[in-house]
Amino acid sequence: MTKLRVGLLFGGRSGEHEVSISSARAIANALSADQNTAKYEILPFYIQKDGRWLAGDTPQQVLKSGTPQQLPDSTTPSTHSELSVAKTQTLSPWQSPSQVAEVDVWFPILHGPNGEDGTIQGLLTLMQVPFVGSGVLGSAVGMDKIVMKTIFAQTGLPQVKYKALNRGQIWSNPCVFPKLCDEIEATLGYPCFVKPANLGSSVGIAKVRSRQELEAALDNAASYDRKIIVEAGVVARELECAVLGNDSPKASVVGEITYNAEFYDYETKYTEGKADLLIPAPVPEAVTRQIQQMALQAFAAVDAAGLARVDFFYVEATGEVFINEINTFPGFTATSMYPLLWAHSGVSFPELVDKLIQLALERHSAFPTRE
Repeated sequence: MTKLRVGLLFGGRSGEHEVSISSARAIANALSADQNTAKYEILPFYIQKDGRWLAGDTPQQVLKSGTPQQLPDSTTPSTHSELSVAKTQTLSPWQSPSQVAEVDVWFPILHGPNGEDGTIQGLLTLMQVPFVGSGVLGSAVGMDKIVMKTIFAQTGLPQVKYKALNRGQIWSNPCVFPKLCDEIEATLGYPCFVKPANLGSSVGIAKVRSRQELEAALDNAASYDRKIIVEAGVVARELECAVLGNDSPKASVVGEITYNAEFYDYETKYTEGKADLLIPAPVPEAVTRQIQQMALQAFAAVDAAGLARVDFFYVEATGEVFINEINTFPGFTATSMYPLLWAHSGVSFPELVDKLIQLALERHSAFPTRE
């Protein structure tokens, strides 16, 4: 049987570069598992933090070590196999390795901006080659929290109160900014959360309890993104559900995240021992069913495909469930919530990776020239 050549694309220019490497290592191991090794050949491609694509030895070294690498800015790799340009030629982020043409299906395990926001999906769509995950629309909507919440509202999915802002409103003249803060205090109160609209992994997010903290958090968030969202705080348990499929997706068991921190920030999320995952979540069966149904609704609402993780708030005192967000390409390490939710639903990590590739092929065969 001829093996499918899987282009494992990882690294990237976002602040989640290291997370992408960890996810790629886990996926590479899954593709090398007994049930997959006869079906797939891995062609790894590493995107440096400056945006340059590398093939050949460098991606293999990064996968082996788990450590980012950065070749000199003005030189090419020492071997022609790594890039399809001459050694003395100055590299550009627009140049790509010749091995790109050999890929049968892409597995773009990139997190954050320039990875799961529709940009790389647009490039792969132009290549007219199947790829794992959502297309341009689903990825872009899943990244932009303001657009996402607008669509959730249109779908009728309950959410906590929020206010959408832009950088111009925050970095305005001294007479306007205090009025903006007055409005936030009146409509949302404290505590509330200030978030850049287009970053993942809790980057740039702050929990604020006072006017001074609010002003500082808004200024900080505006330095990350031109669009900012402020959400009302709620005393709730944090639950997550994984979705797998295309037009007829399935929902996993529900999991819960517990932690001893102000909120589920970047350090808590990626530091071992700072958070606990409870799978399945110890919640009433009716709540589990409600979350699974809402997860499938959210998946369809943003036009997601292949995979997604949907996050929720469960207010135990009232029984209310609020949708928080959808992540169209969640972390994929062996200890990440998405693969663990499916492992507890009877789908092993190697089987999950195989299913995702098959879903990519299925979606592409339905619309081979567009996504």
